[in-house]
Amino acid sequence: MSRAYVIMGVAGSGKTTVGQALAGRLGVPFYDGDDFHPPENVARMSAGVPLTDADREPWLERLHDLIADHLARDATVVIACSALKQSYRAQLRAGNAGLCIVYLAGDMDLINARLSRRAGHFMKAEMLQSQFDALEPPSPQNAIIVAVDQDVETIVDKIIEYER
Repeated sequence: MSRAYVIMGVAGSGKTTVGQALAGRLGVPFYDGDDFHPPENVARMSAGVPLTDADREPWLERLHDLIADHLARDATVVIACSALKQSYRAQLRAGNAGLCIVYLAGDMDLINARLSRRAGHFMKAEMLQSQFDALEPPSPQNAIIVAVDQDVETIVDKIIEYER
């Protein structure tokens, strides 16, 4: 059965790193949801302006369609996407029965330390608080929840083990 794994969490939680590692282990494509933002969204975030739900709507629609396309072809895919709110995850899930949400959970101090070491990314450490403010963590019934204070291989092992 094909799956679409959406690796979610705040900036700096390891979505891209874990997503790439999971996709590599499964031998499937990986997409970074950030690459699907329209240029106006990237400009806003680069200027330190948080996006509104209206700003995110076309971005989430593009990701939904990417997921639907892979599932329709019976192809597994891994996508890194913040998906901070339940409504965003519901939009991604609509009609996509093979969607599996993986929430990378971490506390503010750990994530902030990671972001402060990151260079060349549009999400600045100062915007982290707005991400935590917007975060509506999924329940264990709706997502695989993995703590990010572990090495990447252990996190990937837990995701794969959960799916068995």
